[in-house]
Amino acid sequence: MTSPLTAPMRVSFDYTRSVGPVLSKFLTGLRDQRLIGGRLADGRVAVPPPEYDPQTHLALTEFVEVGQTGTVVTWSWVSEPVPGQPLDRPFAYALVLFDGSDTPMLHALDVPSADAVRTGMRVRVRWAEERSGVITDIACLEPADADADVAAQAPATGDGEAVTGIITPVDLHYTYAASSEESTFFRGLAEGRLIGQRCPTCHKVYVPPRGACPVDGVATIEDVELPHTGTVTTFCIVNVPFLGQRIDPPYVSAYVLLDGADIAIQHLILDIPADEVRMGMRVEAVWRPREEWGTTIENINGFRPTGEPDADFASFAQHL
Repeated sequence: MTSPLTAPMRVSFDYTRSVGPVLSKFLTGLRDQRLIGGRLADGRVAVPPPEYDPQTHLALTEFVEVGQTGTVVTWSWVSEPVPGQPLDRPFAYALVLFDGSDTPMLHALDVPSADAVRTGMRVRVRWAEERSGVITDIACLEPADADADVAAQAPATGDGEAVTGIITPVDLHYTYAASSEESTFFRGLAEGRLIGQRCPTCHKVYVPPRGACPVDGVATIEDVELPHTGTVTTFCIVNVPFLGQRIDPPYVSAYVLLDGADIAIQHLILDIPADEVRMGMRVEAVWRPREEWGTTIENINGFRPTGEPDADFASFAQHL
């Protein structure tokens, strides 16, 4: 039996969000070397402050500055740090109850070995040299008796504008393992073929194959080779540029119902102005040069008009 295909994958982008008035207080405090918590309806102080009280469900309005030293409640040792973690050497993740707070906060604790960590030990904040209002403004935690430059730990003036948004880089590396049905589809692409599978009960053809029919729940075990022509069912004109975009807008991303298939695939529409693309337009696959083929849908550059008359709406109305 042929083994399923695997491939290394990477998802990388900058996630941008506004933070709202409550988290703004906390993040602005970090930038100014202060730990800000929120007072809950029962009198407890939570750090970081939740946006809404867990009991009354009302937005927090009272904020409290807590101490920059605290007590380790529990911890876990990281013997092999990975890229993107707070420290590039072994460290502990610790839940710390800061003085004046009633809820613990998680952060990295810089100690030489796991033997140097214990529940109940006293720790303090080590601030980053440059701060912008993000959680990494706390470079890490360190034992409270560690030598430190006290002047460097002094709070900033706090006269800057409030932090209203943050940008968080996301960089995810993983290995994708295709199912055996998907592997059949991808290997077909490497041969210039479009392979789907048919349900033995309702006879619907799915491309890419799904392994089981979503209508009947039975295995789709019969391979079906489909033609390289189809019909545009629905589409979107992309006018807005975004990070990582490889095509200058405007361009069209459409769902194409291949002839003989019962589910549409998504791809680009080529060789026609964006404002002339329409539902029912007949299209054909445009393949890259054969020497560039791999086990990927990118073997197909996109779909272009065939010049045939548009398909009747009734022929694809159930596939929108």
